[in-house]
Amino acid sequence: MKQLNLTCLFLSVLSITISCKRTKISAGTVQAGNWVSRATFPGVALGEGATFTVNNEAYVGTGMNPLTPKQKLTAMFKYAAANIPDVPTGYDSAYGVWTQVQSFPGQPRSRAVGFAIGNIGYIGSGLANDNATALADFYAYNPAANTWSPIDSLQNDTASFPRYDAVSFSFDTTAYVLTGANGPYCFGDVWRYSPTTNTWIQQAYYPGSRRSGAVSLVYHGQGYLVTGYTPGDTWAEGHLCYDFWRFTPESDSSTNTWARLNDIYTTSAGSFDAAYTDIIRYHATSFTILGQPDGDKGYVTTGSNNGTDISSTWEYDFTSDRWTAKTPFEGTPKSGAVGFSLAGSVPSTAGVAATRGFIATGLNQDTTAAFTNCQEFFPNQAYNAYD
Repeated sequence: MKQLNLTCLFLSVLSITISCKRTKISAGTVQAGNWVSRATFPGVALGEGATFTVNNEAYVGTGMNPLTPKQKLTAMFKYAAANIPDVPTGYDSAYGVWTQVQSFPGQPRSRAVGFAIGNIGYIGSGLANDNATALADFYAYNPAANTWSPIDSLQNDTASFPRYDAVSFSFDTTAYVLTGANGPYCFGDVWRYSPTTNTWIQQAYYPGSRRSGAVSLVYHGQGYLVTGYTPGDTWAEGHLCYDFWRFTPESDSSTNTWARLNDIYTTSAGSFDAAYTDIIRYHATSFTILGQPDGDKGYVTTGSNNGTDISSTWEYDFTSDRWTAKTPFEGTPKSGAVGFSLAGSVPSTAGVAATRGFIATGLNQDTTAAFTNCQEFFPNQAYNAYD
């Protein structure tokens, strides 16, 4: 595999943890949407964990706690959302439930990647306890049996390709893992996994900035790759990627296609992106919320801007290829959180939608604190500082 000899960002880890303190949105900020607290993550406070969703339950685990930065985690928990009452009140009871499941069987790690194919979840790659060694092994989780099994590592016939801070696209029968970093290298390679053959097959490189710490969205059988850190300055501002890409998988992988979408920074000659001043970031969180009155949308929130954690939240319209600022994340700014979407009807009193978006865990700016809070976002609900 061809690698770019460029210096990638590596976040150092400090060694004390402080408790999470919920903050309120200040007056004068954009308040289009509402963040609502859900059940607290019951494990050790963590950031840089991995997640996947199977059978409408989200699984979250691995990661690191700043108190023990060289003792990464293996514990796993699943989250089942509660139904939202037709007439929710302040501090409504739709908190949901976290349940501990079988721990991840591989060596402890942070900055791994997760995905699901059918009724099976997968976690692999990542950063080992020494904060230097990148990993290439992957494991499959069967929720029905509550068991893990090793699968093929990220490799071909001649070499393995370890990394951390990769992203994934998951489709009906296959998944793709791409980008990421290993020490001084950032990647633009793409790998397809098929559970039928239990093999990884390298695909053509994607045409955008080599990057790590990006986020992905999957919508209508296509994958979207956005944000991230790049060691170069092509299509980047301060090493933060602003090029935005859509991936269309084909049965013949040689015909997979990439389409460049509008940049997420103020690069066009038009005025539509004049407000795109803080979408760029790395170690952000993403999710989708479908079935809204004004269409299906994707969301990017939290993350880091070259060492400064941010809480701004942006909504992406898949139809118009435009971004809109929403209410910032309500809580301590953080990075390395996990985001997930679950099916579930949202009543008109909460804004109407067919799926729901959540964010949980995370680290603060100096990686001195990890968090256990879990919040749900209602993009069409009036902001309420008390829920």
